[in-house]
Amino acid sequence: MKKPLTHHILLLVAFYGLLLLSLTNSFGQVLTRGTVNGKVATVAGKSLEFSTLMLLKAKDSTLVKGAISDVDGKYAFDNVGAGQYVVAAQQIGYHKTYSAPFAIDESHPALELPTLAMTDETKNLTEVKVVAQKPFIEQQVDRTVMNVENSIVASGNTALEVLEKAPGVTIDRQNDQIQLKGKAGVIVYIDGKQTYLSQQEVSNLLKNTPSDNIASIEIITNPGSKYDAAGNSGIINIKMKKNKNFGTNGTFIIGTGYGWVNNLAGARDDLPKFNTSLNLNHREGKINFFGNYSYVNRQSSQSNEINRAIPFNGTTTYFDQYSFRPNQFTGHSYKAGLDYFINQKSTIGVLINGFSNDWRSSGVNNTFISDENHKLTSKPATKTDARNYLSNLTGNLNYKYDFDGKGREWTIDGDFVHYGGKNNNDLSTVYYGPEILPVRPNQDVRNNMPSTINILAFKTDYVHPLKNGGKFETGLKSSFVNADNNTLYDTLQQESRQWLFDASRSNQFKYTENINAAYINYAGKFGKLKVQTGLRAEHTHSIGTSVTLNQTVDRNYLNLFPTVFLSRQLDTNNVLNLSFSRRIDRPDYQNLNPFVFYLDPYTYQKGNPFLRPQYTNSVELTHVFKGTLSTTLGYSRTTDFINQETPRQIPAENITYVTAENQGHLDNVSLNVSFPVVVAKWWRMQNNINTYYQNYQTFYSGTPYEVKLVAYNLYTSQNFTLNKTMSAELSGWYNSASQYGFYRAQPMGGFSVGVQKKVMEGKGNVKLNINDPFWLNHFNGRAVVQDINFHVASRWESRRIMLTFTYRFGNQNLKGARDRNSATSAEQNRVKAGN
Repeated sequence: MKKPLTHHILLLVAFYGLLLLSLTNSFGQVLTRGTVNGKVATVAGKSLEFSTLMLLKAKDSTLVKGAISDVDGKYAFDNVGAGQYVVAAQQIGYHKTYSAPFAIDESHPALELPTLAMTDETKNLTEVKVVAQKPFIEQQVDRTVMNVENSIVASGNTALEVLEKAPGVTIDRQNDQIQLKGKAGVIVYIDGKQTYLSQQEVSNLLKNTPSDNIASIEIITNPGSKYDAAGNSGIINIKMKKNKNFGTNGTFIIGTGYGWVNNLAGARDDLPKFNTSLNLNHREGKINFFGNYSYVNRQSSQSNEINRAIPFNGTTTYFDQYSFRPNQFTGHSYKAGLDYFINQKSTIGVLINGFSNDWRSSGVNNTFISDENHKLTSKPATKTDARNYLSNLTGNLNYKYDFDGKGREWTIDGDFVHYGGKNNNDLSTVYYGPEILPVRPNQDVRNNMPSTINILAFKTDYVHPLKNGGKFETGLKSSFVNADNNTLYDTLQQESRQWLFDASRSNQFKYTENINAAYINYAGKFGKLKVQTGLRAEHTHSIGTSVTLNQTVDRNYLNLFPTVFLSRQLDTNNVLNLSFSRRIDRPDYQNLNPFVFYLDPYTYQKGNPFLRPQYTNSVELTHVFKGTLSTTLGYSRTTDFINQETPRQIPAENITYVTAENQGHLDNVSLNVSFPVVVAKWWRMQNNINTYYQNYQTFYSGTPYEVKLVAYNLYTSQNFTLNKTMSAELSGWYNSASQYGFYRAQPMGGFSVGVQKKVMEGKGNVKLNINDPFWLNHFNGRAVVQDINFHVASRWESRRIMLTFTYRFGNQNLKGARDRNSATSAEQNRVKAGN
């Protein structure tokens, strides 16, 4: 007899209750923990930045921790257990150097080591300074890392534009979709915490996040069981800049820029931009305080051309639409946190962060309607005025207990997240005849779409090291989502000039969701084979209710998500990795809302309350040669594939709309190659090639539909060291023709060039960047299936010039805030309030 779900949940709760009770028995133990600081320089006293530092046990040279020196050559190791150690420094072009042995104990908890002086490896290079810098794109065993803060051409851009340069990443600007290796469903984290925003809103948020606030971007295609199972194509984690020094320090950034486009009238529109941010960090005694504030004010624009052919009753009507939408964005974002080190083992912290974004747009949409002989019959013109306001407030309370300083730890996180949105849109349509004279009364429609989303989540994780470097991890998580979205439409009565509530278009939608999850994960080593395997269970109960339509969809399901990772060091130069994972993508909250959002009287977007989750099984084989050349072969199958932009038509009314639907399955085979090339000591390049094959099979209106496509992405960056204080960078990318559901997109690409100069004795940095100078980056696509036949072309102001100044002040030895993954790490990505 099958036992009810509640029986299993009670067993899990009892198990974790006993586990946590046993953990508390060890809370009284005390262990000395210390810090080690130092500096790396040449024998002449010149600081060496980005050197590799290794903390080794003095007895057998076992690696304990690693670090990278900063721009002043300084490094730090924290949370070091009692014992005897040495520090090794390594840098390209220099001999490996060791410190004298030293001890960490109760009488010496903090040490400042003498400067490690490194000698040139080749005497002929005495006049050439070789500085090891992190490459812009770094291929690691389990992820790809983009070191944004080291890039010149990334400066002054937005996070979305930087992400566009990532290997395997493509951005569908028309539909605000992020794809990874040809697959949608990417989950975006910021500092290890999921954004809880939909794909469209994540895209809009990244459009307005300055790249100068970003340290790095991690791309993880096969996450382990510790991560939430959401995201069929993987996780993108954006790490914001943090300070790493003792005392008080900070970073001030100010940037300005200018973009330009041509509007519908052919005139040039100038689009100025401005951003500034301040990061502060203070650590003294048992308290570490950190915070930052950013302000963005930028003008942008987007133009669209849509050509449609609508067959009906033996004839065809042609629609040619041209729209231009200038935008004004103002955004404030903030973060403030406090870590309190209770003792050597216990740390408690609080974190508050959020943003307030105000987006405004006044656009025009001209439609030319022709008969089957391409003779103009009418010309509707729609003016749009929109203002979208979205605010977020997130609070996190966390606790960490370090049992013995050897990796055994217990963490607890509790989160509360609130999103509030106010979207107002006014549409005014004038119907002109072929003589460009009004032929029928104007149509004026306005809508107000207030929305609130509250998320409460709790998670706890326990890590237990095992012998021979093994590790056992387990944890629990519960999240509760409550969303209320209201869509209110009014129509202007032309005779009385009074606004009348339009019940046929209005709708209130409420959504609640509870997800309970538990996972176990094991990592160990069997001979030369490293193994990591885990299992995650997630139970979901959701209720979506359309108050207006009196319609409720209740879903209740339990899923298991296994993961397996194998790694084998074949020899000193070759490593082979194999991974498998199963993942889920739940629908965005607002995609479940059966609302209608109008672009004009003939074009709109519609929600679908009957969307089901999609599931993806994926496997990857990766070969790494000498830690630099990386080749990955991957395969995945997504079932119940969610097509976010399924086109539909109402031919009798000449209406075309898009909606999200579950459609068939998607097979994806990908091959990614990443390799650096050192052309000269002053010229380095990084190259990435990603090729993928897609087989998309579904039914459209009862008829089989299949797409088979081979596509590829190319990226290259060239880094030039001009002298001791100046450097330059040239980067370019290209995406071949690709498929987005029913849309075939034409090739896209672009390049950027930039220079930077260190000023103020290295504390200041000036970067000048020119992005897409020849305005090559644009979207061009077509959808042809049954009665659907239309073409879409989009342009935006990707062509711009940016100037950025960065200044670092204060003590440069302060350790930054703790990294932590909050409890709300899978829900925020599904919040939608798109512009």
